Amino acid sequence: MPAFTVPLPPAFRRLAWSNLAAQSAEQIGLAAAPLVAVLAIGAGAGETGLLQTAQTLPFLLFSIPAGLLVDRLPRRLLMASAEALRALALLAILALLLAGELNLPLLALLGFIGACGTVMYGVAAPALVPSLVASDLLSRANARIELARTVAFAGGPALAGLLVGWSGAAPAYALAAALSICAVCLLAGLREPARFQAPVRRGIGAELREGIAFVYGHELLRPVFVTQVIFAVAAFVLQAAYVPYAVHHLGLSAFETGATLACYGAGMVAGALAATRISARLPFGWVIAIGPVMGLTAALLMALTIALPSAWLAGLSFFMMGSGPILWVIATTTLRQTVTPRALLGRVSAINTLAYGARPLGAAIGAGVGAVWGAQACMIVAAALFALQALVILISPAVRLQAQPQMAAA
Repeated sequence: MPAFTVPLPPAFRRLAWSNLAAQSAEQIGLAAAPLVAVLAIGAGAGETGLLQTAQTLPFLLFSIPAGLLVDRLPRRLLMASAEALRALALLAILALLLAGELNLPLLALLGFIGACGTVMYGVAAPALVPSLVASDLLSRANARIELARTVAFAGGPALAGLLVGWSGAAPAYALAAALSICAVCLLAGLREPARFQAPVRRGIGAELREGIAFVYGHELLRPVFVTQVIFAVAAFVLQAAYVPYAVHHLGLSAFETGATLACYGAGMVAGALAATRISARLPFGWVIAIGPVMGLTAALLMALTIALPSAWLAGLSFFMMGSGPILWVIATTTLRQTVTPRALLGRVSAINTLAYGARPLGAAIGAGVGAVWGAQACMIVAAALFALQALVILISPAVRLQAQPQMAAA
């Protein structure tokens, strides 16, 4: 039976549904936070940048420790515990809102705590997938995971903007907390296959060095990691300033701002739906290259809104920033899962997640540039960084791959 027609296992489908609920909770919370900061607390570009920094700092601080835990402990248990932590943070924000006690430091602190759960979940999920599906189904399974995530990206920001603009932030955080609890319940019923454990466990330092050396020494994974770091910085330079930029420069309402942000998710959905056909028709390396190139194109469109303020241009920019890079995520995740030995999957997944740890740097740059020169300058800086990440991947051997590599030996 062709791999395309083989049903994905029930355990994987449960993981995909949990991923959808968890990602939806995260996106609603992330989209609501800057809207609450700007509209209810009166924050400006610099303060929203600091808020973004707090919500992304756990990716830098905890990715590597998370990877070490993922290679040592049951991944399902780690994911369920992490999602429960995020649910508690969302419930705390809701309680503070209802009590009228929420301020920017508390919002940043609870966003930081919730993001710690996001890091653990994000590191463990890609390491768990290869144990749930056969190797020839990996690309399809990764596309399904990303499709679930893209649905969250498409609906979360618009829904958060609608709820915040219509009835305040409390309903948005209540919905996010409920979805997070649903994700925990789905994980509780997932059966994780037993995996081989080394009879003698080495020190944490040795295991950490092994994972870093593998990524750094791999001619395919190294440029992918560097590209991911620069992309993360560039994206958050833009995102750190976008809400005040949209409200004050583009003249958008809370709902319109959320709608333009939702175009990112809509683009991801379109890219994920087209991923199977595109991957079948193009060389594997070309699929990897599409994301960085479209990210650059999207950044140039956003920079154009400085001279031509337009919600349509901003929405198109976010759509392209979602549709191209989702192909990158699917292809590079499959690449890591196939070239990495099973015993290293957690640490390699963590190092990839560590690339997202560059987002606080991007948010901090956005906060600094926005505070000194204004949000428009952030759009120009972001475009320059997107040009750099496109250059890095285009000169790498990864874009010359004709097909998905074979599975690495254990």
